[in-house]
Amino acid sequence: MTDTDQNAGGGYADELRDHQFDGIQEFDNHLPNWWLWTFYGACIFSLFYWLHFHVVGSGALPLAQYEQEKQEWDEKLAQLDTAVSADELVAMSKDPEVVAAGAVTWLTCAGCHAQDGGARIAGADLPGVNLTDDAWLHGGRPEQIYQTVLNGVDGTAMQAFVKTIGARKVQEVVAYMLAKVKGTNVEGGKPPQGVPEEPAPGDAGAGGEQAPGTAPSGSGN
Repeated sequence: MTDTDQNAGGGYADELRDHQFDGIQEFDNHLPNWWLWTFYGACIFSLFYWLHFHVVGSGALPLAQYEQEKQEWDEKLAQLDTAVSADELVAMSKDPEVVAAGAVTWLTCAGCHAQDGGARIAGADLPGVNLTDDAWLHGGRPEQIYQTVLNGVDGTAMQAFVKTIGARKVQEVVAYMLAKVKGTNVEGGKPPQGVPEEPAPGDAGAGGEQAPGTAPSGSGN
């Protein structure tokens, strides 16, 4: 093909550009009209996009949209009925189906607390606390554990799991903890952190009788 041949679909003559590289020359072909109009359209769109989001401010940027949606979601979560009593949690811990469901969710917790709850694997400490000893940072009664898992602890790695798994799964995993983790005092666990569990109001006095929903002496974190 010569530089005077007609382009089969364009109606214009192919022209070779003056430069060459390694004996190779290239044609100075026109870009397809559909490509050019797509490019022109993108330029026009970008102008209106810039005016809308960055000059007039009539549109919310992605980060602002995320913050707004997050606030709306947090408000919806706050309206959910997440209340549950210590007695209800203890009753759940005696229900095999609830405990089995909690065991599945516990796999998420095991990343920080280990599968056995001791927060240590092969001698290495994990980020979480030992949940099997008798020391607690935020209370060891069933309702206190539930609130810790549900709402998290500000300034720590303990997130509010109600936002990710919902209140029902939090109840199930707390039931699993009460049934299978708390009070097991696993060997080789992470050293205790916090203070011994305080008895719930109205718990047994000198008679030694234990109120429902409380752990025996020496129970877990």
